[in-house]
Amino acid sequence: MGTFRFNFRSEVLGIYTNVTVTIPTGRYSYKEGEKPVYKPGMKFATCYLLHGGGEDDTVPYRNAKVEMYAERNNVMTVTPSVNDSFYVDTKYGMKYFTYITEELPIVIRSLFPSSEKREDNFVMGYAMGGNGALLAGIRRPDLYSVCVDLSGGIGSTLDTDSLAGQLRDIKGLEKFQGAFGEAEDLPGSSLDLATHFNKALENNTELPKLFIAVGNDDFIRDVVRKDRDAIQNAGIPLVYEEPEGYGHDWKFWDAYIEKAFDEWLPTQN
Repeated sequence: MGTFRFNFRSEVLGIYTNVTVTIPTGRYSYKEGEKPVYKPGMKFATCYLLHGGGEDDTVPYRNAKVEMYAERNNVMTVTPSVNDSFYVDTKYGMKYFTYITEELPIVIRSLFPSSEKREDNFVMGYAMGGNGALLAGIRRPDLYSVCVDLSGGIGSTLDTDSLAGQLRDIKGLEKFQGAFGEAEDLPGSSLDLATHFNKALENNTELPKLFIAVGNDDFIRDVVRKDRDAIQNAGIPLVYEEPEGYGHDWKFWDAYIEKAFDEWLPTQN
């Protein structure tokens, strides 16, 4: 697997920022033989893998076997660093949602061999990144064919009342309130994912294939179930799994990142 830590100046964010990119180079050869051959202009299916809270773009690759899972499925990965922004255009002015859905894909497709086709692009995240993946998949369904949310419980949710309650009740997490603002301003705002979801339903918008999983022993499980219920009650197809014996940790995320690459993403392995 070819691995890059790419640093560039984001026009949207107004800062230099890091992105980890992997490309399945171990599958290819420069000469004819048993392996596929490198070809100018070749493109790869791409998974935007979103990290969790308190982390950066390198953490998934240090705690899970992401490179192995991606390479055997012949898929690129892209992980931006988002500084606990919850992947939203924050109230304090940093537009991370715009960054990951508008600027970043153009930069990646311009500088790396990433396919521009919707069917070749996926978004997956865990914990805070799970919420980010659900947000991106529902607000920008034109970008991704598959959305995977692994134990996303704090951040964008289809249950507006739940998020408003968290904004009121969670203490000592100023960056959470800083990102979303005041609870009473949330309903109907651009940060209210339920509003975007309902608009998509009204317009018969084609959403990505949706996958949600959370460990049965995860402290955030009941919050995740609310997103499950909202999607299922709307009649939208959803694969939902709640395996026994898993919590909010890398044992679960590694197992389900592997499952996503091997079973849920439509990759050519």
